[in-house]
Amino acid sequence: MRRVCQMPIQQSSRAARLFHSVDSVDDIALAEKLDRARAEFSPNEKLRVLIEVHIAGEESKSVWNCRSARASRANSSTSKPVFCGIDVYSAISRSIDEARPYLHKLRELRDVLQTRLGCDLPVLSMGMSHDFEAAIEEGATEVRVGTALFGARHAP
Repeated sequence: MRRVCQMPIQQSSRAARLFHSVDSVDDIALAEKLDRARAEFSPNEKLRVLIEVHIAGEESKSVWNCRSARASRANSSTSKPVFCGIDVYSAISRSIDEARPYLHKLRELRDVLQTRLGCDLPVLSMGMSHDFEAAIEEGATEVRVGTALFGARHAP
């Protein structure tokens, strides 16, 4: 079983040892720090890192900049970026039709990043229980369907 981390990372070296995948990283420097920490622990196994992107105007999401990714790659000691895809939580919408433009935009962004960075970004993590059908139609390789499986959860 693979363990996935989807929380703010305070201790990157500990996270790099505990998890196989870290989703929603909003900073290239943090992704590189996680990659270096993983290399110290397990040099033959790359940590899967997904960069969180901001597409729907949610204030809680960090903005990730394509230019910083290119600069990071140019200054990196490795030939490939440390991330393998992008991650976004869909904008809360009442219908699939409202969600689709955001999902489409994310797929287009992933395609542009692949071209600009000259690398494969095979993971496109988008879509939740209310819009996962549209996300899959738009190219999602991963969806979050906890509510569909376990029902609505209420915050304490």
